[in-house]
Amino acid sequence: MFGTYFYNESMRRMTIGFGQIFNNIQIKRKDSNGNITQSIRVPLAYAPKEKFLARLDAQPNLDEREFAITLPRMSFEISGISYDASRKLTRVQKFKHVKSGVDGKVLNYNYTPVPYNISYNLYSFTASAEAGLQIIEQILPFFQPDFTVTVNAIPELNIKRDIPIVLNSVNYEDTYEGDFSRRRAVIYTLGFTAKTYLFGPASTQKVIKETQSDIYTDTDTTNKAREMRIVITPNPTSADADDDFGFTTTISDFIDGKKYNTTTDSDE
Repeated sequence: MFGTYFYNESMRRMTIGFGQIFNNIQIKRKDSNGNITQSIRVPLAYAPKEKFLARLDAQPNLDEREFAITLPRMSFEISGISYDASRKLTRVQKFKHVKSGVDGKVLNYNYTPVPYNISYNLYSFTASAEAGLQIIEQILPFFQPDFTVTVNAIPELNIKRDIPIVLNSVNYEDTYEGDFSRRRAVIYTLGFTAKTYLFGPASTQKVIKETQSDIYTDTDTTNKAREMRIVITPNPTSADADDDFGFTTTISDFIDGKKYNTTTDSDE
């Protein structure tokens, strides 16, 4: 089990899918007459909250705009991963996908994934309360309390899953301190839980074209001869695993006293 390398990029794809939800948030600034003077697409990055706070603290003075971080901005990060026993499924289910290989078509498969909850924090940094409210109001109505995204979990097996993302909490913080020359940052922290699944290593097997079963009337199958043979083949015989096909069953009786030799693939 352990020691076999595999990396399905499931959590990476989930994180990218989470970020894309908030990748087109905008705010609009208006003049005293209510006319729109500026439309800004809010930049989004994968980064912890402390990184932006450190940038703000490094250049807190409004007179030093040359090197100061520009607001508004948004960022998100993974805050935790936990197993979800309530969504556990049977382990024997298989996910299959047929594709062409060097020796013809092969069957790729994977077993039932394991349910895990990935916790995300989304941060909104704005210089005014109005800008912060514009961002939050473009997010909250879509979570009641969850929003579902479709993630291509394992492209090699063509496995796509609908993942609900649940909004758990919304927290507000205003970092304004000091005199009027100090920068202000209005911060909203939104907590989410993505109810995703993690897959184990994928396996590959060739397509079975024929099965053969020899039947004996004696328990000593080593020394006694077979008396009946059942052979099952696909119909048509050229069918692959992703084709629509049936089966042909051939039953033969023997009285020649021979046994099947697995080494030579013949009756002797």
